[in-house]
Amino acid sequence: MLVFIKSMVIGLCIAAPVGPIGLLCIQRSLMQGWRAGFATGLGAATADSIYGFIGALGVTAIIATLISFKPWLCIFGGLFLAYIGYQTIRSKGGATAMAGERADMFKAYSTTLFLTLSNPMTILSFIAIFAALSDGMASGQGGQHALLPMVTGIFLGSAAWWLGLSGFSSIFKARIAESKLRLINYFSGATIAVLGAYQVATGVMLATAT
Repeated sequence: MLVFIKSMVIGLCIAAPVGPIGLLCIQRSLMQGWRAGFATGLGAATADSIYGFIGALGVTAIIATLISFKPWLCIFGGLFLAYIGYQTIRSKGGATAMAGERADMFKAYSTTLFLTLSNPMTILSFIAIFAALSDGMASGQGGQHALLPMVTGIFLGSAAWWLGLSGFSSIFKARIAESKLRLINYFSGATIAVLGAYQVATGVMLATAT
């Protein structure tokens, strides 16, 4: 139970900082409702669980491979992030979009799953966190029994954050004027695109340095 609670806190803390995924969650919650925002967050929560599982197992070969691909993950993940930002800017805003468009839940889920999996910082964060967390339970049967509570706790902690963020954001959907919704679209998309461009530049610098 203690491992489960610690893992939930880890999942919550990693999900909580507002970055491109958080902006996407808020934007989709405002435009398409809380379900689309929550599906967006669940993609990130799934990716967190996958890296948590790898980190908890301590699979050295997989971890080393992921770290060696860090520059290329930065580049391809950044390009995809910039594309998502561009699509967000082009998407319809306002009452027409909210009334006439049905949220594509799988698309909302899969985009953030890929974005989070391709984020090197997520990989490094989980390696560091789980190296410390699993020290006390790595030996014998205890480590094996702790694996499921760890991964489940991460997923539920992250999912709880995204459920709260999407629900809270969607409350304001009916209270925001159509013109302001369009501005939110532009701001969110432009910010996400800039973050994607920065990630690409970081990946290029890392690739040339090596």
